Amino acid sequence: MKLAVPTSEPSRRRATTPSDTPVRVLVADDDPIVAESLAEFLQTEGYEAITAIDGEEALRALSEASKPKPSSGHADTSEPRAVGPRPIAAVICDISMPRLDGLATLRRIAKEYPTTAVIILTGYGTIDTAVEAVRLGAVDYLTKPVIDRELRIALERAIRQHTLLAENHALKTQLDDRFGLENIVGSDHRMVKTFDLIQAVAPSKTTVLMTGESGVGKSLVAHAIHRLSPRRDKAFVELACGSIPETLLESELFGHVKGAFTGAHADKPGKFLAADGGTIFLDEINSASAGMQLKLLRVLQERRFEPVGSNQTIEVDVRVVIASNQPLETLVADGRFRQDLYYRINVVKIELPPLRARTSDIGPLASHFLRKHAAELGKQLVGFSDDAMSALVRYAYPGNVRELQNIVERAAVLTRSATISIEDLPEQVVTNEAPPGTAARSHSDTLAHRVAFAAGEEAARDRNKDNGPASTAPTLHVPVSLEDAMRDAERAVLLSALRANGWNRQRSAEELRINRTTLYKKMKSLGIGEVGV
Repeated sequence: MKLAVPTSEPSRRRATTPSDTPVRVLVADDDPIVAESLAEFLQTEGYEAITAIDGEEALRALSEASKPKPSSGHADTSEPRAVGPRPIAAVICDISMPRLDGLATLRRIAKEYPTTAVIILTGYGTIDTAVEAVRLGAVDYLTKPVIDRELRIALERAIRQHTLLAENHALKTQLDDRFGLENIVGSDHRMVKTFDLIQAVAPSKTTVLMTGESGVGKSLVAHAIHRLSPRRDKAFVELACGSIPETLLESELFGHVKGAFTGAHADKPGKFLAADGGTIFLDEINSASAGMQLKLLRVLQERRFEPVGSNQTIEVDVRVVIASNQPLETLVADGRFRQDLYYRINVVKIELPPLRARTSDIGPLASHFLRKHAAELGKQLVGFSDDAMSALVRYAYPGNVRELQNIVERAAVLTRSATISIEDLPEQVVTNEAPPGTAARSHSDTLAHRVAFAAGEEAARDRNKDNGPASTAPTLHVPVSLEDAMRDAERAVLLSALRANGWNRQRSAEELRINRTTLYKKMKSLGIGEVGV
């Protein structure tokens, strides 16, 4: 009887993984003689062979190989621990099997185990089945009886493909870990709304406009939109318009041809062409000149452009995400940003609040960054002391989330203990810019006193206006919702600042650490006019 794999001299090579363990190969064939013969050949080639009698058994073996296995335990303890899975790198699969045939098994493997390479075997090969197998993702298609040299070459090709697919999968996993939506931490109601917007808009091609101060995480949100979109496997291209000189920005965005200007020694594709099929993120759009804004308007409307120095029109399929660190409404009103471009990009708007406006997120963010940097540094860091966390929560963060991340990274590098203490934090965080010789008083503590004082002052003024001089008698408790109480307190703080600054809105906004446009919006929403009513 002629077996599928002829006998051959044992190979001196040993197929191993980077951890020096044999590469695992699964043989799926309903003929046990063929399966055992192939397994024996694989073992002589240095592989670890597993056999299955049909497609369903092969899939069960793949599933088991993907699960972590308990080990016998450490040298210093009898407790078992889980070790990483040892996936099957390649499958040699017969095309004719009961219950689940070779092509059906190939489909399932391609869908459920995308890093596993498959070699199809058949005893009666046809061109149609070969084409179908390759179309479904098979690395090779061999006919029985198999020649050992052909199988050896096919296996080498399959292992190379498995290695590339595994590396690609690992890189994608790292991107998801770094830029996935779960990496954006926040339980503040404005951040929850932002998460909902990201998930709703990601599957579409709609242009997204993000606004917020520098350091609030606009780039991270743009990455998350891309990772959640159907374009996730295509390019994500990022450009900060404010970082490129005006004379070079057009070339960076649209590319140029050789000789277009001095120094253009060769053709250069621009960012829009590089992002074709994917996503382009244009940060600091507010810094673009009027001429560049006009060019951008056309690209956003038509998805067409001409490289600098060329008459050839290029059409691209690209999703555009735009960000500004200044309120574009104010720039439009001042004539520094085109109104038609503003309305073109303002389709879906995501406003990212500064970190000082969502203090409830400071603790979770600090813990998230500590876990990340502890892993990078190889340290066992368990958290923050109460004093350290209190100092972090009190600090105003002019640099927003980026500054918090830098503060935590610095502490993780410098600390000598498992817990970050207040001594590990920068001086400006500990003192919160307190005057020399005084106890450190936080911005939020000061604000709390101002809220209480201003709210009481405003209430007293209202009582005096309505009922004459304020009484010293105790007042009755009036039930009020937390939302209304916060609204009244915010209104009182704004009125206090405005009156103290002679109703100068710019000085009042600076004192309140908000921009003037935000102050305007708050005054309008709280019913505060020029005379404080």
